Amino acid sequence: MNTRPLISLFALTIAWCSRLAAGAEPTESSALEARLLPLIEAHQGKVAIAVKNLKTGESYLYRADEPMPTASLIKFPVMVEAYRQAAAGTVDLDKTVALKKADKVPGSGILTYHFSDGASFPLRDAVHLMIVYSDNTATNLVLDAIGIGSTAATMEKMGYPNTKMHSKVFRRDTSVFPERSKQFGLGSTTASEMIRLCEALQEKELVSASACDEMLAHMRACDDKDKFPRFLPAGTKLAFKTGSVDEIRTAAGILECPAGPVALCVLTRDNVDRRYHPDNAGNRLCAEVARSVFDHFAQKNAEPPSKP
Repeated sequence: MNTRPLISLFALTIAWCSRLAAGAEPTESSALEARLLPLIEAHQGKVAIAVKNLKTGESYLYRADEPMPTASLIKFPVMVEAYRQAAAGTVDLDKTVALKKADKVPGSGILTYHFSDGASFPLRDAVHLMIVYSDNTATNLVLDAIGIGSTAATMEKMGYPNTKMHSKVFRRDTSVFPERSKQFGLGSTTASEMIRLCEALQEKELVSASACDEMLAHMRACDDKDKFPRFLPAGTKLAFKTGSVDEIRTAAGILECPAGPVALCVLTRDNVDRRYHPDNAGNRLCAEVARSVFDHFAQKNAEPPSKP
């Protein structure tokens, strides 16, 4: 049974009337806006969204240039930096790293809870754990190898000035951006920068085509079922990364729709619902947006071409 909330015509009308006051940006798709704006308006928290069909260019932006916290979503750019350094010869992804007790931090992942001190594995596997299980300990091992500030420096050079990893996970004392750490926590970005990074990944423009293939494989294995995948049709292909911290829920990635691949980012903060539960309102918003985007482009694909 589809449990997505039904939006009444009255609510839809009110949402449309308040579009400009709410901060919605110009869009190429009023139909897509009609699907997404009521979801945004109903959410109890601050929201930023960016959507772009990478085949047709159709897009929708809502507060997409406003810097927002990332939570663990920032691990996606960290992965990009790890592969960039590997291509440059600064790090070796096949080099073995050893897990020490002092490396272990709490939160998401499996290394802290299921691996013994002294366990060793390639840095490439640490990257995989960082993306697939959002492993915090693995993330810190990757940051030890590439440097905490390197992700922000590379992102800025690439044209993503708001996308920054601030510190190691659960190690605020390591922050290289103390003021941003206070404001945003682990990392920061904008919805528009995230979908541009996703587009560059999809177009094989990051590092190399083979590196992009590997990074996409990591993201296709992401195990978060509560956000983007939750309401999508079975078998829908998706490469994505998410984040969850108290009042923050985030997700970004590439959704394979009938009308072509779609880069999608949902960022939320100051959420009233702070439960760590599948039905957390931030989780549901991510899931509802993903399904609405999928349905929109499925319908567009089914429409007959317009006559000249």
